[in-house]
Amino acid sequence: MIDREKIEAAVRLMLEGLGEDVNREGLIGTPDRIARMCEEIYGGTDEEVAVHLSKTFPASSNEIVLEKDIALYSMCEHHLLPFYGKAHVAYVPDGRVVGLSKLARTVDAFARRPQIQEQLTAQIADALMTYLKPKGSMVVIEAEHMCMTMRGIRKPGAQTITYVCRGAFKENPALCERVFSMIR
Repeated sequence: MIDREKIEAAVRLMLEGLGEDVNREGLIGTPDRIARMCEEIYGGTDEEVAVHLSKTFPASSNEIVLEKDIALYSMCEHHLLPFYGKAHVAYVPDGRVVGLSKLARTVDAFARRPQIQEQLTAQIADALMTYLKPKGSMVVIEAEHMCMTMRGIRKPGAQTITYVCRGAFKENPALCERVFSMIR
């Protein structure tokens, strides 16, 4: 649960630490705005992904289902700077499918938590396996990290690509290759 009062106090301290006057006109409402922003950006910490993946429908197809180019925005837990890009989520049904919007909601639920991309990729794949119970799942995330573009090494445009395979995708590399070709 997000504690707005603590966030507002922390923002005031940070601004003071930066040498700012927290009572100047441009900064008076900033602690409140940042606290409200945190509720939005980090709202996934209170979200239960099982809700998104529990409503399924019967399906006779056992072929790959791929939802690609799902926009995602997350925050690096090391620097509290954004990383953003797109997720590609695939699974092989085992008699049941989930509504396509639920895959995007699952990505959002995990992305709206402070973390690293590698973990985000695995969390999505594991949630599919746990709640949807497909024959296999595969998640690919392509993202740009502000901790690399606006600070540190300063390399704008560098993309980090992570992927995780579970079940049938791990057992059969040809399935992974098929997903990669569908993403391209």
